[in-house]
Amino acid sequence: MQPVIPEGFRLGHFDDEFTGVSVVLCDGGAVGGVDVRGCAPGTRETDLLRAEKAIDVVHAVALCGGSAYGLEACCGVMHYLKDKGVGYKMGDKIVPLVAGAVLYDLNGDGYHYPDMSFGKKACERADFRPVRGSVGAGKGATVGKIRGAQFATKSGLGIASVRAGEALVTAVVAVNACGDVYDADSGKIMAGAKANDGSFLDTAGCIVRGNFARLMTGGNTTIGCILTDARLTKLEANKLATLAHDGMARVIRPVHTDMDGDTLFALSSGKKEAQFMMLGVAAEEAVARAVMDAVRV
Repeated sequence: MQPVIPEGFRLGHFDDEFTGVSVVLCDGGAVGGVDVRGCAPGTRETDLLRAEKAIDVVHAVALCGGSAYGLEACCGVMHYLKDKGVGYKMGDKIVPLVAGAVLYDLNGDGYHYPDMSFGKKACERADFRPVRGSVGAGKGATVGKIRGAQFATKSGLGIASVRAGEALVTAVVAVNACGDVYDADSGKIMAGAKANDGSFLDTAGCIVRGNFARLMTGGNTTIGCILTDARLTKLEANKLATLAHDGMARVIRPVHTDMDGDTLFALSSGKKEAQFMMLGVAAEEAVARAVMDAVRV
């Protein structure tokens, strides 16, 4: 099916020629969860989303380029929401809760990263359209960086939707992996590190053979958000984020490496009822499809 943004959410992007940010706005708030994999994450408010923490509802998730510098864009999202009166009411103050994650795309000369203005402008552009490709957090994304950016393949931000009964599960994923992306059906490499002749190198094979240590450069990380209109508890939202990583593992090899900080959020607007096992399988499938969609730029 064509990608659809579920009821209760809006998606907005802002980018320049180097990098960008993609923001999911949760109209009315959403129950959230998260699962962080890999050894090099850059995140915000992930502890708050864990099942045992007191706060159930978040107001936005920001997926950002710019490595750790890009977390500044989350503050722009906060200010936008505050000005709209969205957030937790604390006396005479409003505190929007904005979770976020970053990928590394600090390539080329200088420092180019999303700042507060990027976050605010992405919010202003947010609507129900599933805009994807070389936009937002996917603007500077590449995959297969075992030999550095020169031999990597351009990637972007992918979106895919799967029905789970009456509910909808949609994955929004910015793919900036160290590993290669494989086609789930054919098993062939779709995008990844290239040899001198332009053929795909097979990153996983190189690592297993020990041919990577002198070549490994750059930074990576795949980040995304699973959106569903199904009703979830906070515990279930966290579990859904965990299950969704299986979709990443199906089509990215290797994945969750010590060069990646792979992070997936899960958000529920609670509009419909659905059996949780159906949602878990749908989330895995949606993430796999979104990753493949991201490299069709």
